[in-house]
Amino acid sequence: MAIDKSMNVLIVDDYKTMLRIIRNLLKQIDFNNVEEASDGAEALGKLRTGHFGLVISDWNMQPMTGLELLQEVRQDAKLKTLPFIMITAESKTENVVAAKQAGVSNYIVKPFNAETLKEKIEKVLGNA
Repeated sequence: MAIDKSMNVLIVDDYKTMLRIIRNLLKQIDFNNVEEASDGAEALGKLRTGHFGLVISDWNMQPMTGLELLQEVRQDAKLKTLPFIMITAESKTENVVAAKQAGVSNYIVKPFNAETLKEKIEKVLGNA
């Protein structure tokens, strides 16, 4: 099944530069409907009021971490099946395990490029 590249994608990171990098990488692989949130709480508000086909979230944020955001999304009846990709600078096994247990769809360790992002999105959404 082809990926709908016109879907709304929510990217969540408390570091503006990283939001810009992820947005640019998404643009390179033809995803142009991208919204941003600077923390998990803001992201949750947008998710509950908007329509998104994918969430790409950083792990390390305050006041609500990416893991806490993921847990909230998975507990929400309307959002629980939403594809969720976690991004982190840490490749600790316990972090990967915690994210998997919380229901993450896929996991990316920084730094990464457009090709890596594309592969992870295809694994989550199906091939483009």
